[in-house]
Amino acid sequence: MAVSEISDALWDEFHTVVNMTSRELQEWLATESAGETSEEVPDRAGKPTGRHVLDILGKRRTDLTSGDVETMERVVEIVRSQRGPSLDPKAGGTDWRHGLMDIGHDPLKPA
Repeated sequence: MAVSEISDALWDEFHTVVNMTSRELQEWLATESAGETSEEVPDRAGKPTGRHVLDILGKRRTDLTSGDVETMERVVEIVRSQRGPSLDPKAGGTDWRHGLMDIGHDPLKPA
């Protein structure tokens, strides 16, 4: 069931904080889930939130579900709580960067 309306603010903010393209995110999720002994099927690669973000990036605004909107709100909240108002490129620890990249935000990528 599609959501009848999503705010312009959330739509814009989500697409601002998710600064990786769907291709970049898909490749990252596949790389992250590849292990020494196993590799996930591409459709199952990565953490659930990252896969959901990838799914949202492939949708039109009118096709979003309430679950999509909840994920969008959560991703915006996570990125803003860790980055603040500025999304200027910023180096940090590997785990911190990879955690953000798991949800589609590369803190080293220029805005």
